[in-house]
Amino acid sequence: MQLDNFFDKYPRVAIAFSGGSDSAFLAYSALKYAKEVRAYFVKTAFQPEFEYQDAIRFANEYSLDLKVIELDILSEDEVVINPSNRCYYCKKKIFSAISKAVKEDGFKVILDGSNASDDASDRPGMKALEELKVLSPLRMCNLTKDDIRKLSKEANLFTWNKPSYACLATRVPSNVRITKDILDKTEKAEAYLSLLGFNDFRVRYRDGKALIQLVEEQFDLYYQKEDIIKTVLLRDYQDILLDSKPRIKTVGIIE
Repeated sequence: MQLDNFFDKYPRVAIAFSGGSDSAFLAYSALKYAKEVRAYFVKTAFQPEFEYQDAIRFANEYSLDLKVIELDILSEDEVVINPSNRCYYCKKKIFSAISKAVKEDGFKVILDGSNASDDASDRPGMKALEELKVLSPLRMCNLTKDDIRKLSKEANLFTWNKPSYACLATRVPSNVRITKDILDKTEKAEAYLSLLGFNDFRVRYRDGKALIQLVEEQFDLYYQKEDIIKTVLLRDYQDILLDSKPRIKTVGIIE
């Protein structure tokens, strides 16, 4: 199946929109091929501010009808106790909120940006999507992450080389309760490192300490900035640790 064929079959669609490269390309394709499109961004404590701003920017640039849904995810105890399958409960809450709004707006089909590179067997959130009958056109059309980046670059989408970004809750180890304080520290630390020129990295919470994970080519930058990084981050953490194992890059240069 090609995307134009998909939207011929489903001409009125609601899209779960995160502002990331996958959902942005899906929204772009829907605007191109579908008859009616509305996107839904669920704003929770798990999303950093820049994701929200990217979603708003994309909606403004492409005249995407975007609805923002506020969800107090920290009031959901089965999520914040942070079991190993937390993603299942979180996705269930988020997509249930979208489903409610979608029905009120008269749409019957909900789409998400999962692609053919995503391993469904290793993602508890996929189970929630299946239960709620959410369709994943990029996956159904066998489009991989590399395909999406290439096509997004050709379409001049500003999201084409945006690094993959998992929600802030993923920085907290399983079975450690997720709190607003931990999330705020994480967002603040990652925003600061971004200002220093780091990208495609994580700051993970480890029992009061910050564990920084970098792609290999940014280790030199870290050593150059180590003193100021520690000075700033130690305001919120007991210690700053650098993971000696490089992160696998989630974005590369596409010629």
